[in-house]
Amino acid sequence: MDKSIFIIEDDMLLLQALKETLTQWSYEVTSPTDFGEVMKSFTEERPHLVIIDIQLPKYDGFHWCREIRAVSKVPIIFLSSRDHPMDMVMAMNLGADDYIQKPFNKDVLLAKIQATLRRTYTYEEASADFIEWNQAILDLKTGGVKKGGQTIDLTKNEFFILSVLVKATNTIVSRHELMRMLWDDDQFINDNTLTANMTRLRQKLSTLGLADAIVTKKSLGYMATTL
Repeated sequence: MDKSIFIIEDDMLLLQALKETLTQWSYEVTSPTDFGEVMKSFTEERPHLVIIDIQLPKYDGFHWCREIRAVSKVPIIFLSSRDHPMDMVMAMNLGADDYIQKPFNKDVLLAKIQATLRRTYTYEEASADFIEWNQAILDLKTGGVKKGGQTIDLTKNEFFILSVLVKATNTIVSRHELMRMLWDDDQFINDNTLTANMTRLRQKLSTLGLADAIVTKKSLGYMATTL
């Protein structure tokens, strides 16, 4: 699946230029339409990487970096015309992965994006055989879930749904996105089937005391939480 990039930039000419360049490299590029609702757009898009300008309408880039970091470990690159060293220090202290000053060479930006994505996702894909969640262990190889000496066996669909939600812990995953991901994984599933899978998944998690760790967000989707 192509990586997606979420750009928070109010210079429409620069934004369009970035979209054209990144699209040529098979990246999916999205951006907020309302600078007061950036987190709503971020949650809906669930991008693989975020690019943020500092000077923005309503709230600055530092604010949005702080908000994103509160719910996600997605890599963040600042792109700003501000050249004060403290801006870079502030960005890094807030959890940014890189800071690029405007004007910039688009090949340098592209190389930094590729390096950041490679560093973030190649390592995760190669190393993540297990995920720890609320003192339970998800075994990505066997599809089992263990906690406190107990093990529950899940169907392929149930485990897939759980692993998607856990990887996005504390972030809402829409029903549409879950069904799309299952469809892409050749697990053909409709809305009723998703509901049935979620019901069975919660029933099985209840034996580990984790039924309440999967929350339904009405009209939005589901979210794995930390208890």
